[in-house]
Amino acid sequence: MSTDKSPSGPDLADGIPLSELAEGEMLTGHVGEDAVLLARSGGDFHAVGAHCTHYGAPLGDGLIVDDSVRCPWHHACFSLRSGEALAAPALDGLACWKTEVVGDRVHVRERADPAPARRPARSPSSVVIVGGGAAGEAAAEMLRREGYTGPVTILSEEAAPPCDRPNLSKDYLAGTAKAAWIPLRGDDFYARHDITLRLATAVAVIEPKAARLRLADGEVLGYGALLLATGAEPVRLAVPGAELPHVHTLRSQTDSEALIAAVEAGARHAVVIGASFIGLEVAASLRQRGLEVRVVAPEAHPLERVLGEKLSDFIRGLHESKGVIFHLEERVASISADMVELEGGERLDADLVVAGIGVLPRTALAEAAGLKVDNGVWVSDTLETSVSGIYAAGDIACGPDPLSGERVRIEHWTVAQRQGQRAARNILGAEDTRAAVPFFWSQHYDIGINYVGHATHWDRIETDGAPAAHDFTARFIAGGHALAVATIFRDRESLEAEAKMEARIRSR
Repeated sequence: MSTDKSPSGPDLADGIPLSELAEGEMLTGHVGEDAVLLARSGGDFHAVGAHCTHYGAPLGDGLIVDDSVRCPWHHACFSLRSGEALAAPALDGLACWKTEVVGDRVHVRERADPAPARRPARSPSSVVIVGGGAAGEAAAEMLRREGYTGPVTILSEEAAPPCDRPNLSKDYLAGTAKAAWIPLRGDDFYARHDITLRLATAVAVIEPKAARLRLADGEVLGYGALLLATGAEPVRLAVPGAELPHVHTLRSQTDSEALIAAVEAGARHAVVIGASFIGLEVAASLRQRGLEVRVVAPEAHPLERVLGEKLSDFIRGLHESKGVIFHLEERVASISADMVELEGGERLDADLVVAGIGVLPRTALAEAAGLKVDNGVWVSDTLETSVSGIYAAGDIACGPDPLSGERVRIEHWTVAQRQGQRAARNILGAEDTRAAVPFFWSQHYDIGINYVGHATHWDRIETDGAPAAHDFTARFIAGGHALAVATIFRDRESLEAEAKMEARIRSR
């Protein structure tokens, strides 16, 4: 995703009349060749870069909440006062300018000075992060941003550096995103920030009493604080033929590249097993590459358990309009070199099979170390586990949901990033207990669905608009409140729903 970043709008160096910008409003202009967002909030004027540092969305289409601006596409959050990236998925901050009111005009001319370096309340002797995914990467960066100067080590079993995982089933697999866009950071980032990134490194045992790890190669590594961000792994098919080389799962960059290689080698008939978000995104990407795609799933309505019947029917219809063939209320009996046989007896041509039947949290290390594990690693509202000095974030973390009051484990990329950031702050003594409202996005061809909140059950679904018109909202109501809101091309409404949920959390 990208957007035009060329300067437009008024020249803010010349200034604009104060009357043109009311409280809570913003406009996009420029200072020289730089696109700049000018906002009025809390009685003050603020000027920051006009485009989100995640995928380049125009922040002028977003929402001001207190002294922050929210990205309309993927809900990144930036400080209007400093430009700092306050919440993922954006990790880099915005440029910040000084504003000056002269008479009845406000001017933007000079860059603001960088914020002074921070000093953490607590500095452990070292921090070791197990896992190089969303949570681990975000935590390492936040440790340095918060002023921690001790050793930071990421131990990742992956062969590739931390990557933009949501893209692996979307634009990258579809062939519309370049390989250079996939790493979250350039090769020199970790060295510049004094972060030790150890790839293809497995941890064998955690020894909490000795505050150390034993790696698979026998090396012993001590820690002052430990963050477990081991993520999840795909559920494997348990049918004859599931281990054949043309049967794939999709979790890592290596997995996505294996699928791309199979397509480039001539695969033409794909069977996707599972109508999950990942399964349907893969189906869309493979159709965009010209393959025949069939989806096999046991449910009658894809994604109905998450999105309700109306959105489920729309998504199925969208895929069918692109040529995807569904085999619903069916299961796979066996797989052969060129065929998938269903339990109902039908045989489907298949020289490429992708299983998207869910994931399981990787909790074996935590469980063996004596941490409390039940549907994930139990964490407090500070993300600390049942063992002092050990934290958990991301797909493995099971913690209190401030909206529902339930203990939940949420498998979303942005949730993992924000938990990693919060865990890092708490490792440094911040005592940050403010759980962010969950958010994820799913892309099917040129249609994006934004989802804020978390609803495993509801009393009713209130809908507005029409999915087929690409203008739609579904609110999942329980106990008189919206636990979740799903939207199609209603970015501002999605942001407003998130802000309302945040306000409910603060009021408790």
